[in-house]
Amino acid sequence: MDLAFAGRVIEWRGPSPFYFVPVPEEQSADIQEIASQATYGWGAIPVDARIGNVAFATSLFPKDGRYLLPLKSAVRKPHGLAAGDRVSVEMTVRLNR
Repeated sequence: MDLAFAGRVIEWRGPSPFYFVPVPEEQSADIQEIASQATYGWGAIPVDARIGNVAFATSLFPKDGRYLLPLKSAVRKPHGLAAGDRVSVEMTVRLNR
């Protein structure tokens, strides 16, 4: 499943700060429809994503009926991304085969 969306970077402060882009409701609903074919446990969904010229593999986390795309420093720093910045994301959900 290939998806494209835009969203704002959010910050979650735990023991360390974490940054995410929330997946919009419509795309989250599409992902939910195939979640059982993709998840490897705890509802995490493996994806390949791209923001600008940075491609990366990660897993979406379910949160309040939607999904969050985590952004590691290696993804944020090349584009100087911070909380509140708007980004465009291209993403492919990896299904278990």
